[in-house]
Amino acid sequence: MIIDVVAAGCAAASFGTFFSMPGRLLPFPIAVGMLAHAARWAVISAGGGAPAGALVACTLTSILTAPIVDRLHLPFAAVAFSAVVSLMPGFFLFNTAAGLVELVSIAPGAPAALLTSIAASGSTAF
Repeated sequence: MIIDVVAAGCAAASFGTFFSMPGRLLPFPIAVGMLAHAARWAVISAGGGAPAGALVACTLTSILTAPIVDRLHLPFAAVAFSAVVSLMPGFFLFNTAAGLVELVSIAPGAPAALLTSIAASGSTAF
């Protein structure tokens, strides 16, 4: 969990830089991103699941970010998105894509478990 929270801070710094955010403002999305990731892990550890964890993390990010970006006249998308970009469901999207490729290659003989796996990964990513 700690490594993931630190990695979330690195991702927030990377995307903040990508959005040409001034260096003096980078600590804010980094801190919010790390806090959001910690909240996500807390929800997942409590049995809430990845989608519920992402919802809590994004809600927390919005609550923390909105008043500050409004007061400092910063672009909300750059600050808030930088903080939560590492929550993107890449793993589930890649699982869905891999399953679809496998489905196409064995189409008529596809097992039901493959279809269930594709549907589960796709709906979780959505």
